[in-house]
Amino acid sequence: MERRLYVLAASAFIVAAVLGSAWITGQFTTPEVDRTHGYVSELAARDQPWSYLFRISDALSGLVCVLGVALVPRAEREWHGWLALAAYGLLTFAAGLFPLDCAALSDPGCGRDGLSIGHRAHLLAGTLATGAVLAAMALLAARWRARAAWLLSWLTLAATALTTAAVVAGSGVGLAHRAQLTLVAVWLVYVALRLILAERRPAGHGTPHVIEEGAGPAVLITAGPGGAWFHWDAVARALAGSRRVIRFDRPGLGLSPRSTAPPTLYAEVARLAALAPAHPEQVTVVAHGVSCWHAEAFARLHPLCVAQLVLVDPVCPDGRRPSAVARAAGGWLPALGGTWGATALARLVGPAAHRRLAGVPDPLGIYRMGKVPAAVAGEWLARRDMAADLRRIREDKPFPDVPVTVIGVDGRAGCAERLAADLRARLVRLPPDGRRLRPADPAAIVEAIATLPGNA
Repeated sequence: MERRLYVLAASAFIVAAVLGSAWITGQFTTPEVDRTHGYVSELAARDQPWSYLFRISDALSGLVCVLGVALVPRAEREWHGWLALAAYGLLTFAAGLFPLDCAALSDPGCGRDGLSIGHRAHLLAGTLATGAVLAAMALLAARWRARAAWLLSWLTLAATALTTAAVVAGSGVGLAHRAQLTLVAVWLVYVALRLILAERRPAGHGTPHVIEEGAGPAVLITAGPGGAWFHWDAVARALAGSRRVIRFDRPGLGLSPRSTAPPTLYAEVARLAALAPAHPEQVTVVAHGVSCWHAEAFARLHPLCVAQLVLVDPVCPDGRRPSAVARAAGGWLPALGGTWGATALARLVGPAAHRRLAGVPDPLGIYRMGKVPAAVAGEWLARRDMAADLRRIREDKPFPDVPVTVIGVDGRAGCAERLAADLRARLVRLPPDGRRLRPADPAAIVEAIATLPGNA
């Protein structure tokens, strides 16, 4: 999928270059604008006949450029250049939204009655966009160390200097400005070709992040949707004195690398089996939220491995059929988690969302990583498929004769009651606390493990 992302990003930059070059047709549709001495942006001035066409072209060019940056997979030490290019796209979009009042250099009467705020905003956005694209060129050229990138950067800088000099001199602005915009379009095409043709090493997808503490009978903790290992610190500390506590992060969450494939129920069961101690030792599995599905399926498929289950605030699978659209979208998410767009989204909303849902600090900035929102969305999209797999497993595999405690949170405990009845489990109720990423009452989980049969 990463290869396809490079192609999509490259396509976006080519489209941005084409839309940004719509002014070429304006030489024939708007002869009132002086080709030698007038700004190219005068074609989109409010008093010109094809104003809306060129304004829309400019705005779309900026938006598509931003989309291209968002789809580019992250590369080390390139973020400054891509950020500058995204700023160029946003400023180009703003320039399209706020056109000139009139053809500033081609019409001698332009501005006699004063200029609007929109006119001045266009000039400011255009100036800042030029600075942003020059910065992007220089920063990426320095990182890529490619002669073509440096050549286009220097030529564009020279054309920009000529445009500035022409504005001061009051002559030849049109020629210099057109040369500058042509070079920017060529550079965008060059970026697209580089993304397609340059060799890229596939992103590493290493082993999941696992922490083991203490000694004694094994306890395996699997966090709920979007959760990380540190949300279970209180439980782990309380158990580590008499238990070997194993915590881990699923792919894309916590400190685990993102996966190449969307999550499945069988993959999560295999992960639990790999982390559980070898036979004949058995493990106590503590699961939270949707992870209770993983734990139940693990118990049904590997009954000899399980000593007991503690299911915290479980979610009940519904009867909805799996969605082909969700499955297709989920296939893209692991790769999208490594893009600049995912990183920007995580930086903007990740910390606030974590504070709201967990109520505890994020010690390592986990929720500022782009892989996390992609992993959370991927697990959400995979729910229907996981639920269908769990229903099939329930039909084929009986639940083993192991002790189970189901801990339900008041206000959403209906599923806990049904699951406890189905599994003949002990039901414990807890008051709500509004937290979704971490357990509502760590002491209740520790007590549940201590009081289960066989722990006396």
